[in-house]
Amino acid sequence: MRQRRRRSAAFLDRDGVLNHDDGHVGSRERFRWIDGSKATIKSLNDAGFFVFMITNQSGVARGFYTESDVLDLHAEIATELAECGAHLDDIRYCPFHPEAVVPAYRRISNWRKPAPGMIQDLLDRWPIDRATSFLIGDQQTDCEAGMAAGIPSHLFRGGDLSDFVAVLLASAGFANQQYRGTTLSSANVVASAAR
Repeated sequence: MRQRRRRSAAFLDRDGVLNHDDGHVGSRERFRWIDGSKATIKSLNDAGFFVFMITNQSGVARGFYTESDVLDLHAEIATELAECGAHLDDIRYCPFHPEAVVPAYRRISNWRKPAPGMIQDLLDRWPIDRATSFLIGDQQTDCEAGMAAGIPSHLFRGGDLSDFVAVLLASAGFANQQYRGTTLSSANVVASAAR
């Protein structure tokens, strides 16, 4: 069987990168998109990247919401992305925590960041070019997980995610790649970041 062509991938944390981290977000009512996050996913899709969402969801282990709630929220996220022509290629979440109040979720898991299990599972299942991929997280533990999996990782401190990713791609050598409908160059990335 012929090997599928490897592609670049963007591994995106959820809370704090795609949506505001308001603490254990387990429903659509509490989910608020970060500025530029839907546009970022659409632009990465259009540029040929795989786009993956990876998220610790200890709210399940802590009894704040259920895995069913997580799946429902992720389905609503997928619907909203589809409305703007965007999609996530795959999602991984970890409901476990070593200090869980729900006994079924009380354990150490290699999927819980900073462990790289979620990322490694995606690397095993998709034809990903690790060298041209990246991870964006809002916590050091996100970046530690990416680095443990051999994926360059970047800390997002807020603002417009689309501008952050434009600068990141240009600085990482994707200067001839289409992003946000424009061929990246240092000139348009600097202008974009200044907005």
